[in-house]
Amino acid sequence: MKHNDLFTIRYRLHGEQRSFIVRAAQMNNAEAWHWASCDAGVAVIPRFGQHTLKRVSKPMAEKYGITDVRWSGAEAIQWAEGLTQ
Repeated sequence: MKHNDLFTIRYRLHGEQRSFIVRAAQMNNAEAWHWASCDAGVAVIPRFGQHTLKRVSKPMAEKYGITDVRWSGAEAIQWAEGLTQ
């Protein structure tokens, strides 16, 4: 079975809907809140292998106007082969 390491994260920043795709080894609600904070410019994007970075929690993210964070596995791209223009 193929392991999906691409995730879609949707959130609101001051009421405006935003979304992005991130590659991560694992995803859960806490990770999604942190990545949404990174996309919003509130948190620091971790460098590969950096484990000592302080994660942004849901209460802290909410102080900066981030709400309604949702995540899911990214959809596989269906490439259309043989199309002519």
